[in-house]
Amino acid sequence: MNKKENFLKGFIKENPLFVSLLGMCPSLAVTTSLENAIGMTMGVFFVLVLSNLIISLIMSNPKLAVLVKPVRIPVYIVVIATLVTIVEMVMHAFVIDLYRALGVFIPLIVVNCIILGRAEAFASSNKPVDSLIDGVGMALGYGAAIMLISIFREFLGKGTLTIWGDLQLNLTFIFNFLKIEPIAMFIQPVGAFLAFGLILAGITAIANNHKNKLAKEVTNNG
Repeated sequence: MNKKENFLKGFIKENPLFVSLLGMCPSLAVTTSLENAIGMTMGVFFVLVLSNLIISLIMSNPKLAVLVKPVRIPVYIVVIATLVTIVEMVMHAFVIDLYRALGVFIPLIVVNCIILGRAEAFASSNKPVDSLIDGVGMALGYGAAIMLISIFREFLGKGTLTIWGDLQLNLTFIFNFLKIEPIAMFIQPVGAFLAFGLILAGITAIANNHKNKLAKEVTNNG
């Protein structure tokens, strides 16, 4: 796998949310608005990229690897928890509204399956540069996924898209044109699973259609 493939795999082939189905609960909980999804993406990006890099640096050192390997999971958690604490403190200091909106889901990044999974499955056995690229790709792929869900939910549930703070797109004119009201259910917990299911079904249908086309081409050429 070259560096380009390593970076891009997090978007489609190994998307942590839509393919691996990791970290679903906190991801769905914070997608009530696009702003929340952007904030969570920045937090996960910081933690995932740096944890991948730090863990790879540790495990790439033969002497450190021998010491760490028997207790690697606690070591990973200490590294991740330190980075999450930094994220939490920065959000608390500079973006208090976002900090309150994300609430308990910020410290829960520590046990996010995506971050622990990349640490164990990739960073612990690959070079620092490759681990850094993997972290960036996976974090951006995760961010794209939760932002897509949040756009779907906020638009259908409120008719708006809150990008950041007071920067908001009011799209209620679309509902007014159609003479319908926004569906408030989509900003409730049940709406998160419904939105996720609909988006996942659409992605699966597109992927299956693509596979069928490739199969037909192979058959015709054969």
